[in-house]
Amino acid sequence: MNKLYPLKFKPQLLEKIWGGEKLGVLLNKDVRPGDKCGESWELSAVEGHLSIVSNGFLKGNDIQELVEIYMGDLVGDRIYDCFGIEFPLLIKFIDAADDLSVQVHPDDELAKKRHNAYGKTEMWYVINADKSAKLNAGFNQPVTREKYLEYFESGNPMDLLNFEDVNPGDVFFIPAGRVHAIGKGIVVAEIQQTSDVTYRIFDYNRIDKDGNPRELHTDLALDALDFTWREGSNKTPYQKELNKTEQLVECKYFTTNIIEFDKPVEKDIEFLDSFVIYMCIDGCFDIVWKEGSETMQKGDTVLVPASFDEYTLKPDGKVKTLEIYIEKTE
Repeated sequence: MNKLYPLKFKPQLLEKIWGGEKLGVLLNKDVRPGDKCGESWELSAVEGHLSIVSNGFLKGNDIQELVEIYMGDLVGDRIYDCFGIEFPLLIKFIDAADDLSVQVHPDDELAKKRHNAYGKTEMWYVINADKSAKLNAGFNQPVTREKYLEYFESGNPMDLLNFEDVNPGDVFFIPAGRVHAIGKGIVVAEIQQTSDVTYRIFDYNRIDKDGNPRELHTDLALDALDFTWREGSNKTPYQKELNKTEQLVECKYFTTNIIEFDKPVEKDIEFLDSFVIYMCIDGCFDIVWKEGSETMQKGDTVLVPASFDEYTLKPDGKVKTLEIYIEKTE
């Protein structure tokens, strides 16, 4: 059997009512002027949206086929033992040319009960943001179920929401149950569990392309909402240091780091027992290993197999990349 190598996948571009053109302008996606491209699914195991390899001898195979054949060599033994042939993460770029709906995602227990699916904990790394752009993460005051219903039924749910000023480089962790909405003029990288279960709470009375009001999931959302209030900002703080791997988010579903570098960065993942994903946010670099190399341009996403041990990230100038893996499975 031929050896595994860093895998690239064909991006899946999704039209959205709130989408725009920035994924083409900023991240080199195949988006034309006038398109409403809201999402680029970079790596997906969601049914109906399985990612297809675009490079090397495995070109044309989908991610589920690869996990089925290579098992722990691709994803890590403990991850394969936990998830089987289903790849556990969904990796996206999102362009919000208009406000996204206010929404919430169920946790694992509720999603399993209702949809036989995983829950949806996610995070955002802000790549670009217009001046004065804002997003919602959580509530702005203590909220009970009864208070929420009172505001919702009176048509004023937005008055309860915590809105944050947004700048490039900001990070937001959105655990299942937290109310949230990406605001107009924001482009993010999104890392999340493999799930497409979303409960829409409020959508600004918008209509779809057929002239119908967009569906809300009022009752479903009510049981999924976490009414816990966190005083202050829900923005995730982190350190920045050139040529050093800095952690952004760590949870049982994924760990995400950021690496800003202008010198080669040595990596050794022999004992990680996990695949590693890189999302190139800015610049260009090569992933160099014993048998070869793979070039990463701005907007590229690549999956490094768990069977790798040592490799080098070799930059062409200054580079910024996200690094994602699963450190814990419990």
